[in-house]
Amino acid sequence: MHTGPLILLALMEGTVTAAVLALTAVGLSLTFGVMRVVNVAHGEFFMLGAVLAWFVTQWLPGSPALAFAAALIICPLIVASIAVLADMLILKRLNYQPEATIVATIGILYVLQQAALSFFGPDARPVAAPFDFRIQLPWFGYSGYKLCVILAALVVLGLVWLLLTRTKIGLVMRATQIDRDTARAFGINVDYVYAGTFGLGAALAAVAAVLVVPIQQAHYLMGGDPLLLSFIVVIIGGLGSLRGTLAAALFIGLLDGLLSTAFFFPPTFAKIVATLLVALVLVFRPQGLFGKRPA
Repeated sequence: MHTGPLILLALMEGTVTAAVLALTAVGLSLTFGVMRVVNVAHGEFFMLGAVLAWFVTQWLPGSPALAFAAALIICPLIVASIAVLADMLILKRLNYQPEATIVATIGILYVLQQAALSFFGPDARPVAAPFDFRIQLPWFGYSGYKLCVILAALVVLGLVWLLLTRTKIGLVMRATQIDRDTARAFGINVDYVYAGTFGLGAALAAVAAVLVVPIQQAHYLMGGDPLLLSFIVVIIGGLGSLRGTLAAALFIGLLDGLLSTAFFFPPTFAKIVATLLVALVLVFRPQGLFGKRPA
């Protein structure tokens, strides 16, 4: 394949990666931005969404498109419910102490991982795409489903932005983020805000997993890479910065696409480069590219 088609293919693949990564990383960024909780179990919520998508599409009768649409609704709701329970039963009792919550989310990680292994098994399993058609681009045809993944991610991210900036819920979340004690003094139920934020972050990871699982395969160990890349994106973009998270996700996704597709580097090479970028950011701009310097 000539250079032009390779670059175009790399950009398309990188955009798909960026769309899925943006959904996952925004969930992690929200959790940290509002709750100041480093959720080490975030990748396992992603994994849980993929595994549940396999169960739903296998057991629901009817066409693959309807089963997939049901999975796209049911799986994030289940994952969000599990996250809310984890917050209320574990994190709340720890009073969201930073060190304690890190240890607690590591424990949640292993519980979810071993539960998936017990009920799902060790094998990677495919989920059928809801439709199979190709869009003709210059030089080659491209998967219509992957283009729909990009579109769906943009729609969900737009809805999250509207929620945070144009609704009372978003206002309450921002007030809690700034000062939870003052927010509580004004009658805001901070416990509900934290539980909802934790659930929303997990649901976004689950949506990303359901969208990507027809491209990859569901596996009980698939949460590691999304967690690592989400941390990389959040650190580069700036902790708690939605704009920075989206910009960093796009950059990392396109970098991955170009290095692995256009220049034939192994998939791990992009992660090495991204990790080096994190080190540079931490040295020269610790608050991230779009984060605010502490007062």
